[in-house]
Amino acid sequence: MLRPIEGAEQIARSLVNLEGRLHKLTLLERTVNGQPGLIAQQDGITVSVYAFDTAGDRMQHIWAVRNPDKLRPWTMGPQR
Repeated sequence: MLRPIEGAEQIARSLVNLEGRLHKLTLLERTVNGQPGLIAQQDGITVSVYAFDTAGDRMQHIWAVRNPDKLRPWTMGPQR
C-alpha cells in the first residue's frame, strides 16, 4: 500500500520521528534501482530500503520499501 508523504513540513516531521529509531540501525549507502539510496539494517537484517529521486540539489521523492518479502534480496548474510 502506498502512503505518500508530501510537503516539506510533513516530510520533516516523518524524518524527526524516524530519527529516534536510528540508533538501532546500520545505514549503508547503496544504489537502489539506479538512484542514490540507503539500506537500513538491524542486526544484519535489512528492515527498509530507501531510494532518492533528485533534481539538481533538491530531493523530489523518497521511495521506501518495508515489506519483508520484498526486502529479502537486500539482506546480507544468513536469513533468520
